[in-house]
Amino acid sequence: MTDTSMPSMTRSTPWHLWLVGVVSLLWNGFGAFDFIQTTMRGEAYMRESGMTQAMIDYFNAMPAWMYGPWVLGVWGAVAGTLLLLLRNRFAVHAFALSLAGAVISLIYGQFINKMPALPPEMAMMQYMPYVIVVIAAFLAWYAWTMRKKGVLA
Repeated sequence: MTDTSMPSMTRSTPWHLWLVGVVSLLWNGFGAFDFIQTTMRGEAYMRESGMTQAMIDYFNAMPAWMYGPWVLGVWGAVAGTLLLLLRNRFAVHAFALSLAGAVISLIYGQFINKMPALPPEMAMMQYMPYVIVVIAAFLAWYAWTMRKKGVLA
């Protein structure tokens, strides 16, 4: 006997949710690894990553309040990814927090406290905050779309 009193609002999982989820897990997993290494190992990790002393000094001069947006950006994305893979509607909220953290970090780093000129071998890094915001916006939009379609419950 089946219960038909409550219609199901969820749909089957589309293949692209798994693709987006796995790629997001790899991308945001690296962000989490970088966050942990940067905050725990500090300058040793940064030197191994190829940062110059000027870049390390810039990072170390970051105000304490900027850790808030950084935490939101990184860990909101990790939580959002896990919730997306679990098909949980709260993925939308987690990705929205991640996007907010990424935008605040972009505004601070690019417009309020501009980083000194990067060495030529790291010139592409000047675009990374924009790439991060675009990816965070895509993930928030994707989760919202999947929620709207009834894939996330």
